[in-house]
Amino acid sequence: MPALPRLLLLTALWLAAPAGHADGQRDPALRAVIADALASRPCFADKYDDVVWYALMQPRVERRLRQQPRDLRLGEDLGTAAQRILHAVHCESNKHLMLRDRPQLVLAVIDVESAFDPFAVSSAGAVGLMQVMPFWPGQLGLARRDLLDVELNIRMGTSILAHYLERERGDYRRALGRYNGSLGRRGYPDLVLGRLQSRWQR
Repeated sequence: MPALPRLLLLTALWLAAPAGHADGQRDPALRAVIADALASRPCFADKYDDVVWYALMQPRVERRLRQQPRDLRLGEDLGTAAQRILHAVHCESNKHLMLRDRPQLVLAVIDVESAFDPFAVSSAGAVGLMQVMPFWPGQLGLARRDLLDVELNIRMGTSILAHYLERERGDYRRALGRYNGSLGRRGYPDLVLGRLQSRWQR
């Protein structure tokens, strides 16, 4: 789909999206968490901290991207698009104590939330790779289109996930339940952890 019609479709979906299913991101503490994340140092694409990790993960991300329509790669070739996502995931995960050495969990969340579609919009209006809710740009001085930015979306989503992991003292199931707004239900945590085991473990 050409870029302009796709952006018009996204705008329509945002305006029509219901308010529900946003519970996981309505936590009042998240505003400061995300604001701090936005103010943190950027990730530089020319720095690779874990060459082995990249070598293992890149074919897996490429496989998922290959299942998306070509226009979802934002004009990048498959390898470049995969590297961009992997670099953001690795760098942003390492900013948080609870996600350090656990970037595969972030990949599993992206896999379940958006299937690596940076333009994904849920029925609740959540946007992008990590399905960030569209009320955040207005609260943090961003434009809604900023949620489509790969690095920014991963930065925001990772900070939310890390916050919930800290709150739940490393309990993956409870943290994932909070992320999804389904605390106390097993469906979403089981799906993410199953994807982690089947696709993203080293």
